[in-house]
Amino acid sequence: MLLIVDDDVAIRTSLSLLLKREGFSVQGAASPEETLAILQEEVPELIILDLNFSIETSGNEGMNLLKEIRAYSPEIPVILITGWGTIDLAVQGMKLGARDFVTKPWQNDYLLQSVRTILELNAQKVPPPTSGKSAARQKLDQQYKFDNIVGRDPALLDILATVGRVAVTDAPVLITGESGTGKELIAEAIHLNSKRRRAPFVKVNLGGISSTLFESELFGHVRGAFTDAKTDRTGRFELAHRGTIFLDEIGELDLASQVKLLRVLQERTFEPLGSSKSRTVDVRVICATNRTLEAMVAQGTFREDLYYRINLITVKLPALRERPDDVPLLAEFFINNLKEIYQRPDLRLSAAAAKWLKNLALPGNIRQLKNIVERTVLLSQNEVLEAADFQQNIPAAPGQTAARALPEVGTITLEEMEYQMIRRAMDFHQNKVARVARSLGITRFALYRRLEKYGITYETDDA
Repeated sequence: MLLIVDDDVAIRTSLSLLLKREGFSVQGAASPEETLAILQEEVPELIILDLNFSIETSGNEGMNLLKEIRAYSPEIPVILITGWGTIDLAVQGMKLGARDFVTKPWQNDYLLQSVRTILELNAQKVPPPTSGKSAARQKLDQQYKFDNIVGRDPALLDILATVGRVAVTDAPVLITGESGTGKELIAEAIHLNSKRRRAPFVKVNLGGISSTLFESELFGHVRGAFTDAKTDRTGRFELAHRGTIFLDEIGELDLASQVKLLRVLQERTFEPLGSSKSRTVDVRVICATNRTLEAMVAQGTFREDLYYRINLITVKLPALRERPDDVPLLAEFFINNLKEIYQRPDLRLSAAAAKWLKNLALPGNIRQLKNIVERTVLLSQNEVLEAADFQQNIPAAPGQTAARALPEVGTITLEEMEYQMIRRAMDFHQNKVARVARSLGITRFALYRRLEKYGITYETDDA
């Protein structure tokens, strides 16, 4: 049962007819008192809640009732609806636990989509990703399409399980994580496992679009809208109609562009640049960023209402250093692809090289690993790639030779620092184990164990 709470009988009737036509069971309430009485008898699947029940238009009455509903049963999803919508009310309602905020007059399609999405999410019982025990990768692959996502780390599998459950809904998803962690792959996986998979998946790198071109790129323009507009142009949102639009680097948007984006996300309508005719679009929105949007909201550089609009579900991807066991799997995946491209069917990774790669510092994450593997394949003539093949093809990081200060806390593990120090000592002493051990202040046997652990080649003649 869906519960509509509004003092206006015409609004209740209109919403009831709309929802009943879609197969929902609906009940109405005209006041907070009537609402609480109904809750004593039956728990609704969802509540559509008006914010004003008298001549007052502050929204306080509805907010107070929202608090009572949340106290009574925090599991009931609530959509706020009002004819006196403001940004502050929307943000306040989202902070109190409302799932969406709709203004009157509402768009039937948008309201129905919001209701369905919220009910589907509740049915899926989507939990936030955890680092606990997860379903096996094989089981996930039987349920969902994750062909291009490599890894068996428990944290990654938890994320994939969440992605699979969220994909079948139209919920907006915010993907966060460092550069190179695979945010675009996750976005594409959401699309491929959704009901929209046969429709377009449109990718937009917002960091590469200037503020002056933002409207033209996203919403299109008509001929004559500006000097060089010689023909009509279809914007990215219209290209993604009935499909998914992926807004990468959303943290790079300036405030003026954020306002324009918020409008199309809220109302699903836009006007191409130079046109006064509104167009309606049906898209699922997935956003990604490597920035901390909460901090940007606090600093006033990212709109709070936009933040709540895009992150109904948040997926945080781990850095590659947090899932080191997946590094050899990724390297083998890249090598298998390169076998076909470069026609080298015998190409493979040695066990020692796999162990060495696991301990390699990769601040650029998966993207950096892919570049290292491809460069090594291109420059090495060996069919079995050893650690030495990778070592000689890894360029020094900018300023690496001049760097003397310790790295910032949290940017490198003790194992990574140990590996780097041993590697530098081996290069300095030309792989002479006795000299390296003396310079590091450890025994030769302790050094041998570490050399085996990291897959570092060495000479046995000790002088």
